[in-house]
Amino acid sequence: MNTQFKDAYDKIEQKMAKALEVLENDFASVRAGRANPAILDGVRVDYYGAQSPISQLASVSVPEARMLVIQPWDASVLNEIEKAIQAADLGINPNNDGKVIRLSFPPLTEERRKELVKDIHKMGENSKVAVRNVRRDALDAFKAQKKKSEITEDDLKDIETDIQKFTDNYIKKIDAMLDSKEKELLEI
Repeated sequence: MNTQFKDAYDKIEQKMAKALEVLENDFASVRAGRANPAILDGVRVDYYGAQSPISQLASVSVPEARMLVIQPWDASVLNEIEKAIQAADLGINPNNDGKVIRLSFPPLTEERRKELVKDIHKMGENSKVAVRNVRRDALDAFKAQKKKSEITEDDLKDIETDIQKFTDNYIKKIDAMLDSKEKELLEI
């Protein structure tokens, strides 16, 4: 690995790592039949005129594998949280008992599991495209430097090899994440 380009390599790796991070967040929002508080991350509640995430208004716990319990710190916001969950169309009906909201996750059907597997494969492919775009942009920048005679032909060949290694490494990580999530979805 060519150390004179370490800063550029670090930036390339950071961008590729960001694609993995986005994929992790996307996977966290996929309902796998188990209760996962991350499913509520995108839900915003109108709280005194501000759109606030549920995590800032209530504690979210997982008392059982298929249930989330949301207990607001301010009881007056309970109905707003319930409305926000219904509006978010998560496929789960909130059960409000006046003190807490319970979300019960029904077991997934085989058909729904297959749909979710297709969805995660699309997410994985989007992440691979993002990694490949980082590679393309980096190579274009180095080719421009070569054109300006800032780097040699040999440097460019080494850089192309190094960047391809980064790309292959991140594609393998994405594939491993996909396999893991797919097993999680299909084994429930």
